[in-house]
Amino acid sequence: MDENDQEQVLTDGVPPRELDDFREWRQRVRGTNISDKTLLATDYLNHFNEIVMLIEMIPDMPDMLEDCRAWQPKSYQEHFRNSGFSDRDLAIEAYEHVPSKFRRPFEDTIQQMNQVVHHTLDRIAANMDGGDPERLRLDCQQSVQMIHRIIQVANGIIHGTAHVMEQDEIDLYLGSA
Repeated sequence: MDENDQEQVLTDGVPPRELDDFREWRQRVRGTNISDKTLLATDYLNHFNEIVMLIEMIPDMPDMLEDCRAWQPKSYQEHFRNSGFSDRDLAIEAYEHVPSKFRRPFEDTIQQMNQVVHHTLDRIAANMDGGDPERLRLDCQQSVQMIHRIIQVANGIIHGTAHVMEQDEIDLYLGSA
């Protein structure tokens, strides 16, 4: 695929009122750690990788549940305001210019991930009360797998694919106990 074809794929579906702004911002972020395809940065996903690591520790260190409960969802801008990311100010500013083609599926995916994390922590707490360490280990593994899948979807969106997980899949996970 040549450069013109890539440009067409990225701008296809971007409303005309957003197109000039998008092209300008793509140039502004070029050469940074912000995707010039979407104006999003993968560094935001570190916020979710943090909770994944904490959940993975729970089977061997049950008191980590307290640290998990202290973890709170952060918006994209909040994450960068509190980070050491080298291009954090640019990432915050660029977010306001992310075309709806990418922003909507990204925000929907982040909302799904926050739902799954909250549900996961509730389920883990309930399993800990049950006293079955193998059930706890299995639940933590399954939960981490689901969160990883959503992180992969978010990563794909950041890199220019607007695919999202089906809500039915998330609802199935949230409904299983």
